[in-house]
Amino acid sequence: MTDTAAHGSTPASGSGTDSGATQPPQAPGSTAETKRVKETVEFAQATPEVDQPYAELGLKENEYERIKEILDRRPTSAELAMYSVMWSEHCSYKSSKVHLRKFGEQVTDEMKKHLLVGMGENAGVVDIGDGWAVTFKVESHNHPSFVEPYQGAATGVGGIVRDIISMGARPVAVMDQLRFGALDHPDTSRVAPGVVAGIGGYGNCLGLPNIGGEVVFDSVYQGNPLVNALAVGVLRHEDIRLANASGKGNKVVLFGARTGGDGIGGASILASESFDDSKPSKRPAVQVGDPFAEKVLIECCLELFGAGIVEGIQDLGAAGISCATSELASNGDGGMHIALDDVLLRDPSLTPEEILMSESQERMMAVVSPENLDRFLQITGKWEVESSVLGEVTDTGRLVIEWHGDVIVDVPPRSVAHDGPVYERPYTRPSWQDATQADTVAAAGLAVPEENEAVAADLRALVASPNLAAKDWVTDQYDRYVRGNTALSQPDDAGVIRVDEESGLGIAISTDANGRYCYLDPAAGAQLALAEAYRNVATTGARPRAVTDCLNFGSPEDPEIMWQFAQTVEGLAAGCKELGIPVTGGNVSLYNQTGGVAIHPTPP
Repeated sequence: MTDTAAHGSTPASGSGTDSGATQPPQAPGSTAETKRVKETVEFAQATPEVDQPYAELGLKENEYERIKEILDRRPTSAELAMYSVMWSEHCSYKSSKVHLRKFGEQVTDEMKKHLLVGMGENAGVVDIGDGWAVTFKVESHNHPSFVEPYQGAATGVGGIVRDIISMGARPVAVMDQLRFGALDHPDTSRVAPGVVAGIGGYGNCLGLPNIGGEVVFDSVYQGNPLVNALAVGVLRHEDIRLANASGKGNKVVLFGARTGGDGIGGASILASESFDDSKPSKRPAVQVGDPFAEKVLIECCLELFGAGIVEGIQDLGAAGISCATSELASNGDGGMHIALDDVLLRDPSLTPEEILMSESQERMMAVVSPENLDRFLQITGKWEVESSVLGEVTDTGRLVIEWHGDVIVDVPPRSVAHDGPVYERPYTRPSWQDATQADTVAAAGLAVPEENEAVAADLRALVASPNLAAKDWVTDQYDRYVRGNTALSQPDDAGVIRVDEESGLGIAISTDANGRYCYLDPAAGAQLALAEAYRNVATTGARPRAVTDCLNFGSPEDPEIMWQFAQTVEGLAAGCKELGIPVTGGNVSLYNQTGGVAIHPTPP
């Protein structure tokens, strides 16, 4: 649980790379007989009998049938690609939504007093006084970090930083919460150093201090390490930006890095099922990061915001263009028209489905009025950030995407971004819960050392254990003082960052969790994590004002795992109400299990 507090090349417009071949590439939704036929909406209407590999893309049969009901026809291969990533567990929260609503139900008017932006946006925003605000959020990159530790962790940092940028803020610090398998397991020596190097390499290159976090070793995380990255930013109240596409005729601009083949369906699908050795390798799904490109993107975005020429903004993370277009349209006037062949590509062989699903990093999408477009492109050109105008906002209530003049997507955007499936998964208290809670030291008949020598030996063993030993080998790889505004950092109880020199304001932030406590009692364990983070912030002299969470669990299809999740949310909601602090948002990471063995419920 993370707690924060107030403390006393030339831009190319519409000139995208032409990746269309004489013979259109075979699309995910095409059969061998139709592979040379372009998958347009018209063609989909005329060929309802075509078999589509929806299951291979992570969709259930009932979900595929629902898509056909929404569209009143079978989807095109491009539409199927969009729905598959946007309806994934990672993007849609389809198994957790019914429980997460409790956070909103518990919020009182008093708790909202300092809340400027709550749940539902890229990150929450909290007032800290004198016209200043802080935005912060934590997200998981667990499965990608197990597949490819360095890039998985690095792009986790990059993704959460872009969430902060998209709120109109300057990122000022990062933190991380890490869980690895047993220290002496051979694979831990592959995962842990790679993850730590990825976090340090990306964050240090961005020039952001890493001011705290956790490192825990436990065999239960052997096949599913947890890599939760947090970022915090500061902004003035008037600088808050939201993710919506409003204003008919306003232009939709994609800017930043070019779109490549890395990360196709990456976090969106990779994090939406358990690891299974019988399934194909998922290694190609991991994104590849470029922190220097992101550093330039940060400064470019801040100048664009300062010029007042951005109507709406969305970062491209999980689900890529599928997410950015559908969410912007759904949150705005409800319509958008896009020419997908105007997307600037690193790989000209990409199919339209791959372009829609690519999670290539360091990309943003902005909505810009026609009169401000030239100024927008001047600023991106100044920073040598490539830009392309993909289309415009409409009032049709439809998201329409063309590929070389043919319509390949025509959907109601809300059905993609917000009205996906919602499951009320069955849950039941685990049959082993009582026995586990009763398995105490006394019940097991274990001897309690009384002699001085025995007590001293146990003490030495404890302080030398991986979870109590010094973590300097991790934290020394991170720059804690870059930018010169760090007041407190590791090994202090909380990190503290100065907001500016004139006001004397600062922000304190801490993150804590104990998976073993939550395994014994999910509700109480979650409250203990909340209370620990609250205390750590308070010890700096700060007043806690808000919380973000990152809820890591096993498979939601297991009723006992869902019971752990439901109990954790109830415990957190009740604890936040008691402490008088709202949940501003967060992240849910499910399917953290391998071969039927789930991690402990871990809600940092």
